Amino acid sequence: MTPVTTPPDTIFIRELRHQTLIGVYPWEREVTQAVEIDIEFDLPGRHAADSRRLEDTIDYSQVVARVRAILDHHDAQLLESLAELIAATLLAEFGMPRLKLTLAKLNLMPGVKKLGITIERRPAPA
Repeated sequence: MTPVTTPPDTIFIRELRHQTLIGVYPWEREVTQAVEIDIEFDLPGRHAADSRRLEDTIDYSQVVARVRAILDHHDAQLLESLAELIAATLLAEFGMPRLKLTLAKLNLMPGVKKLGITIERRPAPA
């Protein structure tokens, strides 16, 4: 008999907004722009559901704080590069087994509410 595997639990963070310098055009390097980030990440196990202890899960407030710190101090010009930086940092620092991230600029062009990129990453094999 094949053992039944339970899908991982997933935490999500929606519509995290922050001002950051992002873009390749000179004006984009001088004035911050609003970006919006959606993040989904799997938990490495169901430990917190059983133990009810914060230390047995990934603290989403720390994830949000880390993303904001990256947005305040990065030097990426492309959304693609910034999304990769955020994803790699979160995977490495929080031990997430899977992360999906959408990063969008807001109201950049007339008639376009959001434009951006969605990536899904897993940590590199050890």
